Amino acid sequence: MGGVQKATAAGQSIQLAAHSAAAANAAQARSAAIAWLGGQIRGYELSTWRWERLMGAPRTQTEGRVLTEMSIPDVEKALTLWKDRAHAAHVRAEHPPHLRQFLCIHHYEGSWTDSGSPYYGGLQMDLGFQHTYAPWLLRTKGTADHWTPLEQIWTAEKAARSRGFWPWPNTARMCGLL
Repeated sequence: MGGVQKATAAGQSIQLAAHSAAAANAAQARSAAIAWLGGQIRGYELSTWRWERLMGAPRTQTEGRVLTEMSIPDVEKALTLWKDRAHAAHVRAEHPPHLRQFLCIHHYEGSWTDSGSPYYGGLQMDLGFQHTYAPWLLRTKGTADHWTPLEQIWTAEKAARSRGFWPWPNTARMCGLL
């Protein structure tokens, strides 16, 4: 092999190695981007599902697609979708349908942190009530006096769907609800 041919072959080898290294770096960068975007999506999924669970709403399903098989722009669209879903669920959760009514009941009941057994929290829920309408909160946070006011109100909303305001007969009557 002549000198020119050896130089050309060496140049091609260097170009091939550089191309292989660039391809490996691109694949590694893509993998890192997918992992980061996937973590962001997971956070928004969990936030959406937490608010839906609190409200007693059905859980939003994923589309079942595998992120590593999707293009980066498609994964970014999925991230935007879940971010919007989480925001919408949070906004809905901050506005329970009977917020005004439950705040009136709360006015005549106890503090949001009232731990006076046998009734707990700002809407004076007993253990049976808590176990029936929010067993996961009771299990993870303890009695209603450890829940946020919003968690207490949504628990009451679940009861109101089937029982109206009858669990609070005296205070609901004082609020003009019965």
